[in-house]
Amino acid sequence: MFSDDTIAAISTPPGRGGIGVVRLSGPDALSITNSLSRFDLINTLWEPNRARFAHIIDPTSNEFIDEVVVTYYKGPRSYSGEDIVEISCHGSPLILSRVLEIVVEKGARIAEPGEFTFRAFFNRRIDLTQAQAVRDLINAQTQYQARVATRQLDGELSRHLAPFKDSLIEVIVHLESSIEFVEDDISPETSSTLQEKLSAIIAGLSEIADSFSFGRYVREGFDLAIVGRPNVGKSSIFNRLIGVDRAIVTPLPGTTRDALYESTAISGVPVRLIDTAGIRETTDLVESIGVSRSKSAIADADVSLLVLDASETLNDDDLHLLDQIPVQHRLIALNKTDLPQKLTESLAPIDGYELTHVSALTGDGFDQLTSRIFERLAGTDAAERDDIIITDARQYDAIRRAIEHVNGALEMIRQGELEEILLLRLRGGLSALGEITGETLTEDILGQIFSTFCIGK
Repeated sequence: MFSDDTIAAISTPPGRGGIGVVRLSGPDALSITNSLSRFDLINTLWEPNRARFAHIIDPTSNEFIDEVVVTYYKGPRSYSGEDIVEISCHGSPLILSRVLEIVVEKGARIAEPGEFTFRAFFNRRIDLTQAQAVRDLINAQTQYQARVATRQLDGELSRHLAPFKDSLIEVIVHLESSIEFVEDDISPETSSTLQEKLSAIIAGLSEIADSFSFGRYVREGFDLAIVGRPNVGKSSIFNRLIGVDRAIVTPLPGTTRDALYESTAISGVPVRLIDTAGIRETTDLVESIGVSRSKSAIADADVSLLVLDASETLNDDDLHLLDQIPVQHRLIALNKTDLPQKLTESLAPIDGYELTHVSALTGDGFDQLTSRIFERLAGTDAAERDDIIITDARQYDAIRRAIEHVNGALEMIRQGELEEILLLRLRGGLSALGEITGETLTEDILGQIFSTFCIGK
């Protein structure tokens, strides 16, 4: 994927705006810029990291194109590690396209998706975890997603992996030295020390890998189905969670005849809310179709919020739903707590379950409800582990394979296997960890990763 030519692209989003940026990176970035720029200053020497006012002129026709601000970043102390020039034009798509066209005519090449960031990776300005964090930060839809991506961009994941990689290298070096210089087998004392080191590596990597169960929700979002029998206030809770009156609310049971979908965020994690039809036995054809779809939504949802009416006693429909929703995906909300309470008289079937008391009418209890939803996805320590959340399936797979390799080597040490066989396992684990930061990935896989970036970044 890498070449040493000069690339160019429009680095601001499509559409009109106050400012638009054309970016160049490569050995000819500065000379190309000079060929189409006219500066008011007599001194034409470039000073890195300084912005200069200029006029963009078509070198062929000598036509004036735009007034711009040009900023020069000298490699290797630039984003890509190469000479970079950013031309800030007026944000007309017509102007930006014309400037890019002239730049290409003067010898630059249109950049591939993510090629600026790939060059930063290739020139070791960042590693692969940081490069992927750039993409995640650009794609972030919530502040929480942006915070996680920013920490990854700062190298937190790489820093957490580094001690385990170093420890693994120490074990590999020790075994290689044993093969080279020691004729005897591994002594019991040495074996015990190696086992302790490998066990610590497995424990540390497993803690990082476990964060993916929540990290995938941070990146991709999750589905939350709001379920219950008719007229318990599901649509009112749905409207309260999204902050607008999206679902129709009436005192009549069965108002919601089909599932409604709406995207929002809960504690910074993207969520697709599903307001389901009330589930009960019915002979109405349309309502029965809605009930069937509600059951499908329960089966597919990451979390199902079972809503019970606190102003009424439990009935058979409530108990049937309680049995239908898997415990690991279920949260229970007691709604209508602003009314006289009757549910307390019949709580025996749900004793032992964590209940959240809410009022969709007044909003009471919704802070606690959103906290419970977040904790169900993330665990109680999620707020403290932002820095080591794995959000990417490829990274998770690499860590999982590293754990398998190291665990296999640990079992082999316990069984007294030869050092040569142990080394194969340990090198496999080190190679898997290298895939996360990019040291051991093939060019084809790197190309696939960077192809998911936007052009201009």
